[in-house]
Amino acid sequence: MTRVVVDPGICGFPAIVEVTRLSSRKVKVAITSDCEMLAQMGAHLSELDWRDALKAQDASLVQEYASQHIKHVACPVPTAILKAIEVEVGVALPRDVSIQFDTSSETV
Repeated sequence: MTRVVVDPGICGFPAIVEVTRLSSRKVKVAITSDCEMLAQMGAHLSELDWRDALKAQDASLVQEYASQHIKHVACPVPTAILKAIEVEVGVALPRDVSIQFDTSSETV
């Protein structure tokens, strides 16, 4: 099982995503959060073919369900789900990702 913890920022609804490989093609996705939108999305993602999740963004089941259930387009949880699936099926290594706001006045 691969487990990721997501601190989504200002919305205040942290999430735990657990992905378990069931077979060569199937994974189980469980989302734990007080966010109703994530709960609805999680119900659709309970079991899926991981290859359908990791398609291009306009064809990914995860992105499709996110667009149907999550009103905040910048919610980081769908990306966390995809990263967890990648690790669970062995196409990526587990490594933390982050987004940090730089409030300094320096330019790059």
